[in-house]
Amino acid sequence: MIEGVRAVRRLPDPSGRILERTLLADGLTLEKITVSLGVLAVIFEARPDAITQIGALAIKSGNAVILKGGREVEYTMRALLETMRTALALHSHAPTDAICGVYGRESVRALLDLNHLIDLVIPRGSNALVQYIQHNTLIPVLGHADGVCHIFIDQTANPGMINRIIVDSKTQNPAVCNAVETVLIHAAIAPAVLPSLARALQEESVKIRGCERTRSLLPSAAIDPVLDTEWHTEYLDLALAIRVVDSLDEALDHIELYGSHHTDAVLTEDAAAARRFLEEVDSANVFHNCSTRFSDGFRYGFGAEVGISTSKLHARGPVGLDGIVTYKYRLTGSGHIVRDYMGSNALPFRHQRLQPN
Repeated sequence: MIEGVRAVRRLPDPSGRILERTLLADGLTLEKITVSLGVLAVIFEARPDAITQIGALAIKSGNAVILKGGREVEYTMRALLETMRTALALHSHAPTDAICGVYGRESVRALLDLNHLIDLVIPRGSNALVQYIQHNTLIPVLGHADGVCHIFIDQTANPGMINRIIVDSKTQNPAVCNAVETVLIHAAIAPAVLPSLARALQEESVKIRGCERTRSLLPSAAIDPVLDTEWHTEYLDLALAIRVVDSLDEALDHIELYGSHHTDAVLTEDAAAARRFLEEVDSANVFHNCSTRFSDGFRYGFGAEVGISTSKLHARGPVGLDGIVTYKYRLTGSGHIVRDYMGSNALPFRHQRLQPN
């Protein structure tokens, strides 16, 4: 947690940056600059590291943040917030109230009603928590409802990396949203690959579930069937669904139908297949030959993250500093009026792109 705060400190300030400069006309310059969003409300469950990650990102970006943790972390949150507020008082120009916490179940409803004061709500937790927040507030919500992540093992996958990547993606931390939940394997290599993969998973106490073709290829293993209505399941545990598919097309169709647009990966040595997977899978994170667990703000070099978004608007994927700032346009002139640029004797617009300062 401390290293995450220090990583955020090392990042450049995201607010006040000039993104674009345009000379609209002689003496009239337009600038597009980054500004903080304002007040964030972050509602999370039993994740103490969210307190330090989000607190550091909020302060660095010039935002204020109100934290609401689950009852399991209330004592921890009080202690961490006291430490962080003391540090602000001693070493920062930011007001100590820029980061604060609220407690008790009733405070969630109160926060969600403050659409005139809070600019963005970020839920971090279960599907039920995210769905409740999305349906009970007028405040914009950033987050994801599910993390149904897939790995497709193509017929040209390197056998030496298959077990390592699948086991890491499932077992390194099975209770998080970027852990793999479904493995799709090309039928051409399934008979050769599945027995070894099953042993590697079972050595890590992973419960395997599978389609009928998977079960027929592993007759001696105790594998529960997966119903057609269950392929969208986010297990968040040492459980993994495996399905044998006949082609890349079938894998892409399965991910589109059952995925949650979070993180999906392909294992292949076929450059064309990899390129097609990365281009066509409509997820916030698409990977080639690596673990889904890399889908993380700290690992991406963002210092930390306020959450992972599967939305296509505002921010997508792990959301770091850039995701909690917005922008505004600043126009500087010297007595310019629109009338001078209209009519038969109109002055010309130049619309000349300038280098940002």
